[in-house]
Amino acid sequence: MPRSILAAACSLAAAIAVAAPAAAQGLAVTHRITAAVANQLVADAVTACKEQGYNVTAVVLDTDGVRQAVLRGDGAGIATPRVAYDKAFTSVATRTDTGALVERFKTTPPSQFFLKEPHLLLLQGALVIKAGDETVGAIGVSGAPGGDKDEACAKSALDKAAGQLK
Repeated sequence: MPRSILAAACSLAAAIAVAAPAAAQGLAVTHRITAAVANQLVADAVTACKEQGYNVTAVVLDTDGVRQAVLRGDGAGIATPRVAYDKAFTSVATRTDTGALVERFKTTPPSQFFLKEPHLLLLQGALVIKAGDETVGAIGVSGAPGGDKDEACAKSALDKAAGQLK
C-alpha cells in the first residue's frame, strides 16, 4: 500500500509539472523594481543633488507609469514633485532617456501625439531603468538648475543600484 501511494504522489507531481507551463502560456512575465530599491534610488538621487547644493525631488515609476517611490528633498520647490513625475513618465512611456529626446527634437519636431498627451514633458532629467535589456521603470529628478544636473543625480543613483538591477 505505501508503494502505491508513493507512485500516485509521483504521478501527480509529474502531471502538475507538465501542466503548469501549459497553463502559464497566456501570461507575460515582467520584472518590477522592489520597493526597497525604488526608495533607495530616490534617496540616492536627492542626496547626490544635495551634495552639490541642489534641492530636488526624485520619482521612480514602474513601466505602467505608477509611482513606486517619491522623495521631495528639503527645500525642493513646490512644482518639483509634478515635474519629476512628468519627466519620469515621459522616459518610461517612450523607453528613452529624456536628454536623448531633447536632442532628437532639436532636429526633428515632436509628433502631435507627444504634444497633446498629458504628462509628456520635454525636459532633460529622467532616465530609463533597465534590468539587462528590459525596461523596468524610470527615475525623474527635478529642482537642480538645469536638466543636465537633474540627470546627473539620477545617473548617480542608478550607478549605485546597478548591482541590484540585474
